[in-house]
Amino acid sequence: MKKIETLVEDIYSLFTYDPIKMDEKEVDKYIDTFGEMLKVHIKAFLYEEPRTKGNLRLSAIGKPDRRLWYDINSKKKVDSISPSTRIKFLYGYILEEFLLLCASISGHTVTDQQKELVVEGVKGHQDAIIDGVLVDCKSASSFSFKKFKDNSLVDNDPFGYMYQVAAYAKANNLNEASFLVIDKSTGEICLLNVPSMAMENPVTRIKDLKNIVKSKDKPDRCYPAQASGQSGNMKIHSNCNFCDHKIECYSDINQGKGLRSFKYSNRIEHLVKVVKEPTVEEVTNL
Repeated sequence: MKKIETLVEDIYSLFTYDPIKMDEKEVDKYIDTFGEMLKVHIKAFLYEEPRTKGNLRLSAIGKPDRRLWYDINSKKKVDSISPSTRIKFLYGYILEEFLLLCASISGHTVTDQQKELVVEGVKGHQDAIIDGVLVDCKSASSFSFKKFKDNSLVDNDPFGYMYQVAAYAKANNLNEASFLVIDKSTGEICLLNVPSMAMENPVTRIKDLKNIVKSKDKPDRCYPAQASGQSGNMKIHSNCNFCDHKIECYSDINQGKGLRSFKYSNRIEHLVKVVKEPTVEEVTNL
């Protein structure tokens, strides 16, 4: 029986031109399963409709309080997600399924894929158990990949991945878990073990969140504003840029006009305070 510690090495060995040991019919079986999972993901994206209100999910319990409050309570549709961004999300899911396919073909035991889990009444779906270890698969940009590779995720986790994996482990009565991560740009793979001492407490977190999202009062903003250059202008925190609720969240600033957004050659900056007018186009239709 293989151990999860050799997982990355064993996946890489599939792509060295050396013939693999698994029988071709067995490989076909795993590829067929991979194909079925791709069908599920692609159809989900093709038929997906914009949501107006959400429910707590185990995958989201690590998000900041205010963002989750808006997820549950906002009556507005989420900001429009561009087609290119949705395609990016889709091939991220495809890459994560690819990791599980490679784990199976390389001889590791992969079970309980997409098993439904419940913690304190909140549901979620895990990616898999590999060699008896709860594994959550991620596809990441090169920048985000570094946090998994160098184990700095514990101190810099804006998407709440540590709470997510802790909840999955809790539902399986396991004391540790791992992230299996692929860099979308380079194809590099890493495995980050999360021991019990690094686990957040999902039960306490969920109980707190249930009270937070029921409250009529919004929690404080998730992150402080940041300086935009030396002009005195202030912009939303970088972690807020990809939040669905940034427009609604900041609707009261700039004398009630909300965020002012300016289009640079490589980015859009959302300003909460304008001291000096930027010399680039202001975007008003976001």
